[in-house]
Amino acid sequence: MGNRNTLTIFHNGKIFTANDDQFYASAMVVKDGRLAWVGQDDEIEGMEGERVDLEQRRVIPGFIDAHMHPLHLAKTAKQVPCTPPKVQSITDLIQEIKSRKVELPEGAWLEGWGFDEGKLTERRTPTRWDLDKASSNTPALFMRAYGHIAVANSVALRLAGITRETPDPAGGEIDRDENGEPTGILKENAKDLVAEVMPSLRQVENISLLTENSKELARLGITTITDLMARKKEEDDMDLYSLAHQQGLKQRVVIYYKWEDIKDDPRINEEAKNRANPVYVGGLKLFADGSVSGRTAWVNTPYIDQPDNVGIQTTTKKELLDAAEAAEQNGVQLAVHAMGEQAIKLIVETFADRPGWLNEGPSIRIEHASFLNDDITRLAVKAGIAFVTQPIFVYSEIESYLGNLGLERTQLSYPIRMMLEHGATVAFSSDAPGNAWAEPVDPFIGIKSAVTRRAYDGSDIGQNEKIDTATAIKLYTRVAQEVTRVPGIGQLQPGNHADFIILDRDILDIDAESIDQVQVVETYINGECVYKK
Repeated sequence: MGNRNTLTIFHNGKIFTANDDQFYASAMVVKDGRLAWVGQDDEIEGMEGERVDLEQRRVIPGFIDAHMHPLHLAKTAKQVPCTPPKVQSITDLIQEIKSRKVELPEGAWLEGWGFDEGKLTERRTPTRWDLDKASSNTPALFMRAYGHIAVANSVALRLAGITRETPDPAGGEIDRDENGEPTGILKENAKDLVAEVMPSLRQVENISLLTENSKELARLGITTITDLMARKKEEDDMDLYSLAHQQGLKQRVVIYYKWEDIKDDPRINEEAKNRANPVYVGGLKLFADGSVSGRTAWVNTPYIDQPDNVGIQTTTKKELLDAAEAAEQNGVQLAVHAMGEQAIKLIVETFADRPGWLNEGPSIRIEHASFLNDDITRLAVKAGIAFVTQPIFVYSEIESYLGNLGLERTQLSYPIRMMLEHGATVAFSSDAPGNAWAEPVDPFIGIKSAVTRRAYDGSDIGQNEKIDTATAIKLYTRVAQEVTRVPGIGQLQPGNHADFIILDRDILDIDAESIDQVQVVETYINGECVYKK
């Protein structure tokens, strides 16, 4: 793009700024990686500088994925994908594992991701015995979409020491057959029993995965990412992402440490929290329940055909308050995973009268917020609690939502319009790779879902909760910035970093059903073109 010290003038565009004071523009000027000016073409006549003709293309701010798992996402590229169109049955899954197994180096585990029993012909979760048919001598662990449930084969269970005598861990469940024998299905914290005995990748391999995946993120217009499950104990992911950034990871990164990893010593050094850095620690993360599709979200009404099952409570009021105190002492956020009504109510009521501790953004964020009512939303807004939600969930996992909840409750899930009408701060994200879509991090899928309120198969997922495209983009850009607290991004306005994307068609002027077909032509971070189609 030429010398960073020279002016670069982008003109003849259709620029959506996400800035309420100046929503639309046709030209902007970049200097030293930042936007020096934003306005109209007729105002730049005679201005000296390198010129880039936008050819009347739509420009929007770079996407900020406020809740995802970049390292897990990067790893899935090397794992067995268990999503349609390749895998549509357990038989397909067994065949796919067999074909991948021959490529495995000695001593490696077989890993897979993304299966959703609602999409499988058999309409059930695979078991250890299914995986054993494909791999009876190599340990295997396969993660369900969402990542709250895993299936291990018999070798993996043996290595983890899981037998019929093994008790369920706190906040988890080892599924068992009618004879009390573990089926290999591990829910919530139970899956950690196997994860602990798996060989961990060396840091150099993880850095390579992250830098490689950075190109994919740029292709989809994502310029800022978050890690909502960052490790602190054995290895510090702050070091990992910082090194990856030096070696080619382009996106800004905000990491949230797992509360489990940090609660015994919750001190975070000051430089790690410096929000001016391209990588910094933004908060602490813990779980209040599980997932809707795994029937472990802590809901009010029992799941269909399971009158005693209202999900799993995975935290307590005391733990929430302890985590909040640690977050306040460090001057960072507290992010709490909650999908079901009971989990959300526990969080909101715990913090309803506790003052926030951050001035430049929400102190507490609730992740997912699948089921909300008016009263609890009003209370959350009054308490200054933000919501980070994922419209891609119900879009991609419609079968599980309908099967677990029924149509009426499915249509009431993710009530984004209601939340906004109550004045809630709502940011969009993907939770990638924790959903059932083949390209789980794609922001255009989430936007399409929020705008059409239809699932990928056309199912009506609640027309009353539709929002317009411009609002959906703002929730993926400007509001995501407000929630993640990364300074100087999210809007195309003077002084901000020049993080923006150029699209191949006008997302604001096409049929909503085509939003998922929009492609990024170019992605810019700090005024540098990091992706060109």
